[in-house]
Amino acid sequence: YREGLETLTLKGADGAKKIQEMMDAARNNPPKELASYKVAAVRDYKAGTRTDLATGSVERTDLPASNVIYFELEDTAWCCIRPSGTEPKIKFYFGVRGAGLEEADEKLAELKTSLVEMFS
Repeated sequence: YREGLETLTLKGADGAKKIQEMMDAARNNPPKELASYKVAAVRDYKAGTRTDLATGSVERTDLPASNVIYFELEDTAWCCIRPSGTEPKIKFYFGVRGAGLEEADEKLAELKTSLVEMFS
């Protein structure tokens, strides 16, 4: 298993606007795939929902509201997007599983690249 973090700094009013646009895009048009993974479900912690992309069913999470989007991926992989509450940054978190550390490192790098390119 490997986890990682990528941070983009977007300063000023234009940066804040871009961060909000990125979060809106993730909410309104979530990806179907990221790297080699299919997106199984999307958790929107702001709306308090979990949407299964295969069936379209939506269920309540009953968790505290937060400006976070979490993508459940195949093979227990995941990624998450959230803006910083105190800095002009948006953060991307990732988790993958591989047959060994080398494979997990490769999968993590691919997932990071895919998500950051999609939303930057």
